[in-house]
Amino acid sequence: MDLFNLDTLSVAKQLLGYTLIHESEEGITAGIIVETESYLQDDPACHAYRRKSERNAPMFGEAGTIYVYQIYGMHFCVNISTNQKDIGEAVLIRALEPVDGIELMKERRKTDLIKNLCSGPGKLVQAMAIHKGMNHWNILKNDLKIITPKTETPDNEIITTTRIGITQGADLPYRFYLKDNKFVSRK
Repeated sequence: MDLFNLDTLSVAKQLLGYTLIHESEEGITAGIIVETESYLQDDPACHAYRRKSERNAPMFGEAGTIYVYQIYGMHFCVNISTNQKDIGEAVLIRALEPVDGIELMKERRKTDLIKNLCSGPGKLVQAMAIHKGMNHWNILKNDLKIITPKTETPDNEIITTTRIGITQGADLPYRFYLKDNKFVSRK
């Protein structure tokens, strides 16, 4: 799949409507990607902005490399590297619409509210049992994978806006979400 070799902003928009699936020992969980954010190498909010490090190395890997990192000392986020090898860019998966393994997601998140299972990057990582050990996996070759939607999302169904929870580069229109989807983290 050449999708991840495209420019990062295009990938972030095109991923909307794809299904993220995790096949774990506990069972399968899956959700439709409804919100993403782009992080480009020349973007001050990007982990690869200054240089390559041990932490951000997956961002510089082959397009499709998974990058899992911790924020605020307690939550994890999952990204997929984009563009080309040695260019530190990635797309953050911000929210999913749960479609499979919902009972397992409820157990993991300790909630019965479906809307609260995957409506944020930390929530979806917990619901899907994504962990730091998946760092450097490839979304096309491992148990965490994506499935192409049956139909492409029309441009008029995609909202483009600024990213959430950052201070640098906060004015850049690098966040994308599906219009009117109730599982988006914030409108």
